[in-house]
Amino acid sequence: MKELRDNQRCYVCGKDNPSGLQASFEIDKNARTIIGRFTPRQEHEGWQNIVHGGVVAALLDEAMVKLAAHLGIPAVSAEITVKFRAPASAGEELAITGRIVKEASRLVEAEAIVSKGLIVVAEAKGKLLKI
Repeated sequence: MKELRDNQRCYVCGKDNPSGLQASFEIDKNARTIIGRFTPRQEHEGWQNIVHGGVVAALLDEAMVKLAAHLGIPAVSAEITVKFRAPASAGEELAITGRIVKEASRLVEAEAIVSKGLIVVAEAKGKLLKI
């Protein structure tokens, strides 16, 4: 199995990437879940006052893959389906949650949600390929 090495330069969570989002995450290994926080800035907008959907999708993807890695399952995204539910704006803190749904010999199925308070901004289902 190939080793995935963290150089702290991940675009989403890398603390050594000054151009990245630097979102923070915590893993609950017993529950096999992850929760993260991120407050977008104006440079993360697509349209005025609306966070770019690609930024939101990156947060969802990171939650799923990062959770798998911290559970000892080195994997990369093979497929991700995102449903956008509501816009997010710069300055609004976003919560990112994720969980592992199923693990098979080669694939891991996961889900993640980005929300602002009680409002779901986007949700994703992903298939991760073990490497």
